[in-house]
Amino acid sequence: MFRKPAVAALLALLIAMPAAADTRIGVVDLRQALFSSNDAQAFSDKLQQDFADEEANVRSVQEEARQLKERLEKDGAMMNESERNSLASDFQDKVQEFNFLKQRLDNTVAGRKQAFLEQARPEVDAAVKELLEENDLDLILPSEAVVYVKPEMNLTQQLLEKLNQ
Repeated sequence: MFRKPAVAALLALLIAMPAAADTRIGVVDLRQALFSSNDAQAFSDKLQQDFADEEANVRSVQEEARQLKERLEKDGAMMNESERNSLASDFQDKVQEFNFLKQRLDNTVAGRKQAFLEQARPEVDAAVKELLEENDLDLILPSEAVVYVKPEMNLTQQLLEKLNQ
């Protein structure tokens, strides 16, 4: 009863093995190549310039919250309840402000990075296609999907060079 499906699966595997033996596969780390490219470095520099003020503001609010917490921990026992509650409320307000500013900054930066990736995608696709043809490959896999690759089949550096042209 179970022999027919097992035999059929074995035959299918044996038939497919010669075809798999002729398949040439390359591997690339798309993320590494893209984010090491000259365009990505320029993008990163511009991103840091564009958001330097916002990052400084977030750090400033974080420092203010830290100082309030330290004051509350250090002097809280000597304060009357009203002062302690007021200071605790100020601390909570700063924490909320910090969380809001940090989340807004993170979301804005993530959006800009996503836009960069979408803009770079056609160039990356074209470079990968060139690698496929130049190296006479049948398939290029992302490095995340591969357990081991021979160094000569890792085409990440070649992809980076193409992206920097």
